[in-house]
Amino acid sequence: MKITSAVFDVSAPDFASCPQETFPEFALIGRSNVGKSTLLNRLAEKRDLARVSGTPGFTKMLNFYTINRRWRLVDLPGYGFAKTSQQERARYTRLIEDYLLKRRNLACVLVLVDSSIPPQAADLDFVQWIGRADRPFALVFTKEDKAKGNKAMEHIEQFMGAVAEWFEEPPLMFVTSAKNQIGVRELQHTIAQAASGDPDSDLDER
Repeated sequence: MKITSAVFDVSAPDFASCPQETFPEFALIGRSNVGKSTLLNRLAEKRDLARVSGTPGFTKMLNFYTINRRWRLVDLPGYGFAKTSQQERARYTRLIEDYLLKRRNLACVLVLVDSSIPPQAADLDFVQWIGRADRPFALVFTKEDKAKGNKAMEHIEQFMGAVAEWFEEPPLMFVTSAKNQIGVRELQHTIAQAASGDPDSDLDER
């Protein structure tokens, strides 16, 4: 698949500010500092499309990006929330839940999980929540290049084992490294296939 255009649309501070439900949307979410913006830029093939910050919790709104004038990537605030006030955490939680539960053109939630560290409670809790909410999602393990030896795969196997009891079939998963481009093309192709309405898309089967 060739990316011919990738443009920033809008940053929405609340659900009412989201753009019209014109295109299928693929939302990226994960703990703070999991690498959402970096992966988004790789998928869009545009280095500075989404701002990458070294400060966890930098994303504070819903950021919409239109790709090839046919589908959107949406960068959601991290559910770790970093160092924020209780009031801000409540706002982020409401913003995320409103989008994930109410957005009618949401095609898939890409749940990003850091594969360089053991399974984290926040990630497991979110996967259980999104499963109960019956929203389409896939697991995207990031930072495959950061772990030594086979540690990344060990962490992934531990994570998949932990969530297995919640689902009749294991969630669709991708293993990626934005730095080394591992898995990025596969994920990009799967998203584009689903956005085109291809009935053979792996995302459509979930």
